[in-house]
Amino acid sequence: MVRSSWAANGAQEQNLKINTRKSIASAVGSIGEVYRMANAEIGKIPATVITGFLGAGKTTLIRNLLQTANGKRIALIINEFGDLGVDGEVLKGCGVETCTEDDIVELTNGCICCTVADDFIPTMKALLDRENRPGHIVIETSGLALPQPLVNAFNWPEIRERVTVDGVVTVVDSRAVADGHFAHDHDKVNAQLAADDALDHESPLEELFEDQINCADMIILNKSDLVDEAALTKIQQDIESKIKRSVKVVRAANGSLPASVLLGLEAATEGEVQNRKSHHEMEHEAFHAEHGDEAGDHPEHLHHHEHDHDEFESFVVDGPAVSNRKALISALHRVIEDHGILRLKGFVAISEKLMRLQIQAVGNRIDHHFDRDWQAEETQSSRLVVIGLEGLKRDEITKAIQAALA
Repeated sequence: MVRSSWAANGAQEQNLKINTRKSIASAVGSIGEVYRMANAEIGKIPATVITGFLGAGKTTLIRNLLQTANGKRIALIINEFGDLGVDGEVLKGCGVETCTEDDIVELTNGCICCTVADDFIPTMKALLDRENRPGHIVIETSGLALPQPLVNAFNWPEIRERVTVDGVVTVVDSRAVADGHFAHDHDKVNAQLAADDALDHESPLEELFEDQINCADMIILNKSDLVDEAALTKIQQDIESKIKRSVKVVRAANGSLPASVLLGLEAATEGEVQNRKSHHEMEHEAFHAEHGDEAGDHPEHLHHHEHDHDEFESFVVDGPAVSNRKALISALHRVIEDHGILRLKGFVAISEKLMRLQIQAVGNRIDHHFDRDWQAEETQSSRLVVIGLEGLKRDEITKAIQAALA
């Protein structure tokens, strides 16, 4: 009882602090500015949220960030859609002394925006309770995550007095946007949506893309080297027209930006997130506005409270070492084309090679390179994670990929 009373009083005290900051916001300019002033006084640990759709280049951007951090101790929280932690494996092999394997936490139990209480909050508390605390925390969301719920979590009592959101960095695949889609065969996706009256007629891909853009403090137009100047300028203008706030837009090739550009934004985004609502939040508010106090009893109410990713699915395909890399890549191209796979990534063992082959495919674009030597304790085999829209023909895709790996 004593502990419960103390927690309640503590919560009231923290709410009073927040309300006081809001009441003086007009005198300073914005709630975000009040948060920045308070954070500077308290000395909170800054955290950067890096978001962006599947295959935009988030992991590559983070790897470059780590290599240019100039000794800053950085902890990483990596959330992936699917059970195979490919991005974590890539970053663990980056060889940066100030970001060891102990500083990398992988969350593969679900999309981070849907598991805030179960996964993210306990992970953050564990990081903050370490004797050797990080100087900066970088969070890579899954390609299907809404950044808004995650940023809101920084207002939880356990977190808000110790950490501030330095900034939300949204990575955009410039080539995919220039091609008119955010995933392979956008027309096919829209045709599926239009054919089923039970589905939303606005593409979930477009909603995710817009939500990730709308929450950003900085937008990275990645893969800019794959797009001509006219197309890149149009992309930037289109994105800027969707955002009412002033947001810095930076161009990058292969995620090559230094930590000095990405860190130190001092945005205190947790104080501004209420002005950056997602489609889901706006629909939820509209639903309550329509149904009023009876909304809680409405059969659709639960749907409006939940954000899930039922329109996407993922699975892992295992296989042996491959003898012909060129034939493998050609075969994977056909599998992606035939089945409309959004994302394919993982590692492949190549016969008589001491290094593992990293595979990263977005739509029908496949990047592949040898990233590091196989370790003595590792089994030299192949594992690929497949991500696509709900309804993938899992058995057919598995057989096709296993045939390519044979």
